[in-house]
Amino acid sequence: MTILVTGAAGFIGYGVAAALLDRRDRVVGVDNVNDYYDARLKEARLALLKRRDGFRFVRADISDPSALRDVATGLGPFRKIVHLAAQAGVRHSLENPMAFVESNLAGHARILELCRRTDGFEHLVYASSSSVYGANATAPFSTADRVDRPVSLYAATKAADELMSHAYSHLYGAPQTGLRYFTVYGPWGRPDMAMFLFTDAILNDRPIRVFNHGDMRRDFTYIDDIVDGTLRALDRPPPRADGTPPHRVFNLGNGRAERLLDVIGALEEALGRKAERRLEPLQPGDVPETLADISAAAREIGYAPRTTIGEGIPRFVDWFREYHGP
Repeated sequence: MTILVTGAAGFIGYGVAAALLDRRDRVVGVDNVNDYYDARLKEARLALLKRRDGFRFVRADISDPSALRDVATGLGPFRKIVHLAAQAGVRHSLENPMAFVESNLAGHARILELCRRTDGFEHLVYASSSSVYGANATAPFSTADRVDRPVSLYAATKAADELMSHAYSHLYGAPQTGLRYFTVYGPWGRPDMAMFLFTDAILNDRPIRVFNHGDMRRDFTYIDDIVDGTLRALDRPPPRADGTPPHRVFNLGNGRAERLLDVIGALEEALGRKAERRLEPLQPGDVPETLADISAAAREIGYAPRTTIGEGIPRFVDWFREYHGP
């Protein structure tokens, strides 16, 4: 089977595409390789994928209906899709909101249209985010909790994607699974995320910005666990039964809220250097704590994250040193 992976040059997209190829699925990767962060990192991920048998890459914007139609006509049909392409960055959504509307809303709608117009379509797995929980004060975050109080435009677009997907499942019967990812880190990670930013600053003798004066907790989830959960979801589409739309949403996290100061300490130990910490207030659109209730994903798709911060951070640091050189 040929599986379409959007956002294949991205952090999670690269990992998912590589894992699908490992099990001998064929993959068509689509990405516009935008410059939200250093495109050289995206090109380096793609270079590894392009060496693999069974991988085809198309540089295209999913919000462009003609481009997506051309991909489906030339390389499809795609009866399974992993849709990970999106404009990311909570803080970036404060500065460039229309990029989020075009990519996260229009782009998601184009993918939904592709699904419903594909004969025999089997399953769409798409990326949502822990950001949809907004300023939820009850931890752990459950998929039964309200998600109609976003504190950033990024979160609002992800919540809207879930609603659109539910509507398409109800109207057209397209099986779909949304995955609310919690603070993903690891090798090949995004340069705008805390783990990468902190490591780069410490190694280059720059201060790190510690928001909310360090009183932050995050459910840091290692990339291999996220990829495993994504493939488990893909292989287990929701059933069509009892008039219920075949649409569901899972949290994919580690199930632990790590103190940010403890994470910084673990980075310092792995790097063999101390960080200069610049304590700052909580940023607009940010939340002080995230923690995933992963019981539904464990029960329904066998999701079981295995990588602790103590194991994951040294692996990330080793990759960072190798990628950037001595």
